[in-house]
Amino acid sequence: MIISSSNPRMKQIVQLNKKSKTRYEQRVFVVEGIKMCLEAPRDQIQQMYVSESFLAEEENRRRIENYSYETVADSVFSHISDTKHPQGILCLVQMPEYGLADLLGVRPHLLVLENVQDPGNLGTMIRAGEGAGLTGIVMDKTTVDIFNPKTIRSTMGSLFRVPFYVTEDLQGTVGELKESGIVMYAACLDGEKLYDEPDYTLPCGFLIGNEANGISAEIAALADSRIRIPMVGRVESLNAAVASALLMYEASRQRR
Repeated sequence: MIISSSNPRMKQIVQLNKKSKTRYEQRVFVVEGIKMCLEAPRDQIQQMYVSESFLAEEENRRRIENYSYETVADSVFSHISDTKHPQGILCLVQMPEYGLADLLGVRPHLLVLENVQDPGNLGTMIRAGEGAGLTGIVMDKTTVDIFNPKTIRSTMGSLFRVPFYVTEDLQGTVGELKESGIVMYAACLDGEKLYDEPDYTLPCGFLIGNEANGISAEIAALADSRIRIPMVGRVESLNAAVASALLMYEASRQRR
């Protein structure tokens, strides 16, 4: 059992939680909680750690009986956890590798993100995307790290099932997608069409921008069409994750 927070492996976990640079250097990220750990692909789990208190529960022992794990003292687990009330189980998971082609599927349905900054928003988009049948998410380098601990928790496991691609050149990637026959829709406050007017049964992608500033003029200019979500009352705009969910589920509704 690990009884010291000075243990090198415990220090590694703290750094992986805090620094994206460390995560990408080691190509590993931290997953916490029983649901997330059990949904992680078995062949991508490098190590599982559980607390003394976690193992004290018979149901917990039963659920991980086929896993290899190491026990950590409760005080040490509290130190390495990124949550205020840790469940007592975490895993180090190997980062998945996707190419752009992995996102296209038979009939592409994409979310394309520019400079989304809130980790909870990104996680919610991934989770809603899985529910809406999204085939993948494209994001630029300025978007919050998909392996941020808060993002991971917000996905509730969808991170393991929704392919994603981080591009160095968002304009170039959008151009590639359009050349492959994907129609791009930019979500804008001044969109000329209501969001439920276009035909999303065809291969499509939704361009979503920064929470405060929206899509940049350069990316919006690449869209085949600009769409808007109608508002009543004094509401000017919706949360980026909520807006994304509306668009993705409208595509899903049409495809049903």
